[in-house]
Amino acid sequence: MPARETVVSMPEKSNGTPAPDLDDLMARVARGDQEAFGRLYDALAPLVHGLVLRVVRDPAQSEEVTQEVFLEVWQQARRFDADRGRVRAWITVMAHRRAVDRVRAAQAATDRDLRQGIRDYRESYDDVEHTVEVALESERVNMALESLTDVQRQAIRLAYYGGYTYGEVAETLGLPLGTVKTRIRDGMIRLRDVLGVSHG
Repeated sequence: MPARETVVSMPEKSNGTPAPDLDDLMARVARGDQEAFGRLYDALAPLVHGLVLRVVRDPAQSEEVTQEVFLEVWQQARRFDADRGRVRAWITVMAHRRAVDRVRAAQAATDRDLRQGIRDYRESYDDVEHTVEVALESERVNMALESLTDVQRQAIRLAYYGGYTYGEVAETLGLPLGTVKTRIRDGMIRLRDVLGVSHG
């Protein structure tokens, strides 16, 4: 008697259509079959997206990761080995790995932003601190300048604030060059003492 033909009933989707043979679809995808890839995507995208969403939480990022997973499936289909596992397991492992990578990358970016924010705050704080120090020092210097004679004060202001040479200071004040140099030297000594600047 001829052997009876064995009929294997395909599991059906909820809409009554037979569920696709994922192994067969993957074999076809590995050969570059885009129609098979579309069917594989339709069959597993909801599962992959749900898994990714549970890990990533953010819907928009979950959609991105899902697309990345299926891009990797398309690119790596030839590497799938049916003897080592099922298609569904291979893709879900891939999805979980990519979802975890996205979470880690997002956390790393957050940590980077936080460190940069702390650094920016510190730099901003340092800038304010420096500005205050400069302002206070400037106030001290102005008060110290008031303790000088008029000629000493004018000569030092012209030389150190106005950028004049000693010769230009002498010409501006109508004084001999030697007198200007002496007045500036004496004035600087006086300022050093008033401000408590070390002689060293």
